[in-house]
Amino acid sequence: MELYLQKIVNSIQMQSLEPDWLSFDLAKFSNKKTLFDYQQKVLENALKALYKYYKDCNGNKESFFELYKNNGLIETKGLDYKLNGKNHKIFKILEEYYEIQNSTIPFYNFINRMSFWMATGSGKTLVIIKLIELLGNLIKNGQIPQKEILFLTYREDLIDQFKKHVNEFNSSDNSLHIILYSLKDYEKVKRENKLKMGNEIDVFYYRSDLISDEQKEKIIDFRNYDANGNWYIILDEAHKGDKEDSKRQLYYSILSRNGFLFNFSATFTDPRDFATCVFNFNLEKFIQSGYGKQVYISQSNIEALQKHTELTERQKQVIILKIFLLHTLIKKSKPQGFYHKPLILTLVNSVNTEDSDLELFFRELVKIAKDGVDDDLLQEAKRDLINDLQHTCEFVPDRIQFEDEQINNLTFEDILENVFNAKTNGDIEVLKKQKDNKQISFKLKTSEKPFALIRIGDTYKWIKDKLSGYEINETLVDESVFEKINKEDSDINILMGSRAFYEGWDSNRPNIILYINIGKGTDAKKFVLQSIGRGVRIEPLPNKRKRLEVLYNNNEIKKNMFEEIKKNNNINLIETLFVYGTKAENLKEVIETLKEQKQEELIGNLFEINPDIKDKLLLIPVYTESEKMLVDEQYFIKFEISKDDLKLTMNYLNYIDDKVALVKFDMEPKILKKIKESFRNQDEYYNTNKNVSTIAKPEILLRNISRHFSIRTKEFRELKPLENEIIHFKQVRISKEKLNSIREKIIKVKAYPLKGEKEKELKEQLHKREIDIDKYTEEIRNIDKNFIKEVEHGPLAINYIQNHYYIPVLLSEDEKINYITHIIKTRSEVDFIKELEEYLKTRNNFFEQFDWWFFSKIDENLDEVYIPYYQPKTNKIEKFKPDFIFWLKKGNRYIILFVDPKSTEYAEGYRKIDGYSRIFEYKEGENKICKTFRYNEYLVSVKLFLRTENMEKVLDKYKEYWFDSFYRFAQLLEALFKNS
Repeated sequence: MELYLQKIVNSIQMQSLEPDWLSFDLAKFSNKKTLFDYQQKVLENALKALYKYYKDCNGNKESFFELYKNNGLIETKGLDYKLNGKNHKIFKILEEYYEIQNSTIPFYNFINRMSFWMATGSGKTLVIIKLIELLGNLIKNGQIPQKEILFLTYREDLIDQFKKHVNEFNSSDNSLHIILYSLKDYEKVKRENKLKMGNEIDVFYYRSDLISDEQKEKIIDFRNYDANGNWYIILDEAHKGDKEDSKRQLYYSILSRNGFLFNFSATFTDPRDFATCVFNFNLEKFIQSGYGKQVYISQSNIEALQKHTELTERQKQVIILKIFLLHTLIKKSKPQGFYHKPLILTLVNSVNTEDSDLELFFRELVKIAKDGVDDDLLQEAKRDLINDLQHTCEFVPDRIQFEDEQINNLTFEDILENVFNAKTNGDIEVLKKQKDNKQISFKLKTSEKPFALIRIGDTYKWIKDKLSGYEINETLVDESVFEKINKEDSDINILMGSRAFYEGWDSNRPNIILYINIGKGTDAKKFVLQSIGRGVRIEPLPNKRKRLEVLYNNNEIKKNMFEEIKKNNNINLIETLFVYGTKAENLKEVIETLKEQKQEELIGNLFEINPDIKDKLLLIPVYTESEKMLVDEQYFIKFEISKDDLKLTMNYLNYIDDKVALVKFDMEPKILKKIKESFRNQDEYYNTNKNVSTIAKPEILLRNISRHFSIRTKEFRELKPLENEIIHFKQVRISKEKLNSIREKIIKVKAYPLKGEKEKELKEQLHKREIDIDKYTEEIRNIDKNFIKEVEHGPLAINYIQNHYYIPVLLSEDEKINYITHIIKTRSEVDFIKELEEYLKTRNNFFEQFDWWFFSKIDENLDEVYIPYYQPKTNKIEKFKPDFIFWLKKGNRYIILFVDPKSTEYAEGYRKIDGYSRIFEYKEGENKICKTFRYNEYLVSVKLFLRTENMEKVLDKYKEYWFDSFYRFAQLLEALFKNS
């Protein structure tokens, strides 16, 4: 299940794309919404794939296919389409459009596609609309061919949701305005050929399940809308896996055969979708990255809630009580003012049948609400819950943290208050909104607040058949109880519904999902996975949609707030989604699917922070966003632009009205004023270096200049002790088949520091004659076997490096190694470590003079140790994460040294040095001097070194930052320490 296209695009740097491909704002969706980092990464990957296909491969499928083969795709047997008698009709159609080779249509015919494996709830619709914006702009700029765009999804309400998001996007002054048309109006739209404004793009839409090879009232024959295969088609969950759908997938491919196919889904089954996957952010990745709750899948059966069970009413109530106790425990663990109100989500298979699943659950709920429970029953439910939570779950890294007493101390009054919003038992009263047959809510007569809501297709029938004898009150309140359920003032604690309602519903609130009588088949498995995806969203603080620890590790919340929230609160309970099924074995398929999604095993527990660091202070710099915009800064980074483009942009701004510029480019008046001033003082504001490419598109140029002047730079805030900013070693993942063979070797190398203690212990035993010389010799041999400093494992080397931040260190000289992640495998980094180790063997080496020193690898994807700098290609303040950080301490002098041993492109290196110098140096005459920062008794300097293969190519003013050999590195280091 290799994701070849993701592998290809991950090796491409965004900065390597031409300027026209870098001029888009990937973050802004609307005035209220900004895309998350991972959503922007989706768009970056899509851009890189389109760039490779249309720029590097000139839209040639065979050329693009060669790229796959050069990145490891060898066997295409499972990807080609084999023609056989069973599918005679569809293959007769395929033969009209594709060349047949040996009764096969080769995979390269379908290579003009990319798939997006994104978890339910990860915001696919926003990404799709931004992708449409990107396609529209690329068409407009002439970077990709002019073709029509078609959006397909499989339900009417999902089309309505898409339209709603498009309206929000259109209302926010984005670079393009999206005009939507039904695909059935295609001929009419093309015939009328309406004059479009420069920033408008047509997008057609239709139900994917209504695309066929015949024409009816709603069903359409794809051939009537073929347009010679010149479509950019975007599919949203447009497959269910049935036979008819397999045909439709081919129709989509035919329609886009001369265009491109984009397929978004939370669950893929087609191997072609895996091969062409450009971005993997499935449910496992979504949770792993901190954007969702942990998922705890209970191993205990709750089959008593099934139909025709022989279990007693008492056993049924124990199960319901257990769920209510868990809800109460979670609710009591919620920190005041943070997170969401917990919710029990009950999803059932049958609603209106006799003894339906929904009725069985409701019946038990009513008994508890009305009659209460005896103490024996409550104690049994508590014991069951404690036993449940003591079991570990594969998808929660640690055991659920709780004290038995927290559960044992719960009372029935706690359940009444936290589940039923009441202080005493009471009869249930039904609340119904007039002319609304989709929802009914319930409250106890002893309470003013409703506690439960049923959301189904037809409540009239349910009221008639299931609720006779209940007091039913109709309300004229306009607001729907269901629409209000995500608001903080919602009183609903239990939401009950069938399998139909959850799609398109986004909520942070579910902490318990209870599946009653949901079956085992493929369709049921997909439903369970998708509904779990709906339940994992999290928002500890407003607009902070990651788990608390992840926010803290990424410096998105301050330490005092993190500690305040965690204090006396079991936040792991509110950050977990507990999943129960009437048959635990029915959830096993879900567990297996999640395991398949993992593809790799996390082995971070095999690494540990170097024990020698325990009492050492490792400092890192942290930054804050400047209060001032770049336009207000004394230190101004010149905008890079060609002379021709600058002249063109000046003329364009003079041509359009100021009001048009302010609205069209979403520009603040002071920015427009400053831009006009900059045109009068060009040398001060613009770098018109000969090497800057000409774009010749004034709208793009003016938009980029406006963004440049609006940038807020980063300023140094303080030095702080390293805590969770270097974490990549905790996220090392390895393919499952390789795990067992490497685990023991890692453990042995990690234990190497204990070798000396063990040898000393044996010598003492020999001296005391507790063992004889033969036993001593035997044990020494065992020590040499069991305590190893370095071991090879294929292309991997597992090393104990005494001064490294964590142990052991994994290196590979094979940069293409793909079965293990977050190790050191870039050739320049591996060489640097080897040179360092050789240098440390020399007598009187420079490092010997320090009281102590350590260093660590920095992972650019996971770690948050960096230097901010301006990147003109993206027109943003980016994070430069050098490959290594060193900490060196002697007396009260302390140096933080960043080292980047990659032979980088020089202009890029100069920009990073400029970003470093702006924050950590000051000018004294013509010289740059390291600033000194005081931290407690230490005087701290921060320095940066980069490596080059040729010092002669480095500009003189930057030479002091570069080294071309480890000998020069040591010289620079020594000079640094003398001068600091």
